[in-house]
Amino acid sequence: MRTPQPKPWIEALHAYVPGKSAAPDGRPLVKLSANENPLGTSEHALSARADALAPSRYPDPEAKALRGAIGQMHGIDPARVVMGTGSDELLNLAAQGYAGPGDEVLYVRYGFSVYDIAARRCGATPVVAPDGDYGTDVDALLSLVSERTRVVFIANPNNPTGSFLPKGEIARLHAALPGDVLLVLDQAYGEYLAPEDDDGGLLLAAGHHNVLVTRTFSKIYGLAGERIGWATGAPGIVATLNRIRGPFNVTSTGQATALAALEDRDFVERSRVHNAQERARFTSEIEALGNHGLRPLPSEANFVLVLFEGALTAEKAYEGLAERGYIVRWLPGQGLPHGLRITIGTRDQMDAIAAALREMAEGAQ
Repeated sequence: MRTPQPKPWIEALHAYVPGKSAAPDGRPLVKLSANENPLGTSEHALSARADALAPSRYPDPEAKALRGAIGQMHGIDPARVVMGTGSDELLNLAAQGYAGPGDEVLYVRYGFSVYDIAARRCGATPVVAPDGDYGTDVDALLSLVSERTRVVFIANPNNPTGSFLPKGEIARLHAALPGDVLLVLDQAYGEYLAPEDDDGGLLLAAGHHNVLVTRTFSKIYGLAGERIGWATGAPGIVATLNRIRGPFNVTSTGQATALAALEDRDFVERSRVHNAQERARFTSEIEALGNHGLRPLPSEANFVLVLFEGALTAEKAYEGLAERGYIVRWLPGQGLPHGLRITIGTRDQMDAIAAALREMAEGAQ
């Protein structure tokens, strides 16, 4: 019997696996697996969400008010802002718009898993550059640029490792790329950086024809459930993404909530400070377990990737934390069977995680 057959590059895809929130038996767990904001959502944003337009009406297809507010905040012409259903949609559209069968999409090992999906989804060939101690190695990336390279994805800070490329390295990478290669800077965790640590991506996108910067409201703004992202780049890039994005891709409630979230700068700053303080405390606690084989990687995001290089394995630690009521992200599917990515939660949650890891590490000797 003849049946419809998917394209071979679609069959090669491995679907994105989201962070879990429950144990295998269905028992709910404290979720530290998806890099959500432990402070929740701004009350101002929640109030705006409740007052949003009736769901019987289509949303503004161009999200004019929201794009205007984003432009005002970042000094960007709103015409150079495009909205997405989360930044995931925009990452996929970047690959779809500029790559296809016979082309290559380049990213670093231990990069965001969506890059592989975005490349394969449009029929392009994913090319993975070696890492530099779990971080992005600019020279390794550049050594793999070929005449078939069409898109380079960089997450900065990187997910799942938390590593960060400073402004000079981002500029060096861009300067060495051919003009017909699109550099996509995924700044999903950009708001967690101190202002002085900005990687210069928005300025590159404003001044060059081959840079796209993506951002999201899912992380520091606490709007993961609304699925709202945005990107900025040259007018031609924005026009390309607007041609192929979903119509009405940001809901009325999403637009209203995101607009109010932008206005609540106090909530964003509290979230950033909380994250920096708790990340530093947690990292220090794990560093003290170095003699037991635990190694936290330096992170500029709202999570820490802990490597297990001793008697206690990442898998056993993952299971032990679940038994104690916590779910984190174990990453064998991303080549990190020895790593757990742990979202920065509340102070009490991070103390409990650190204590549990200490107990398990000492018991494994």
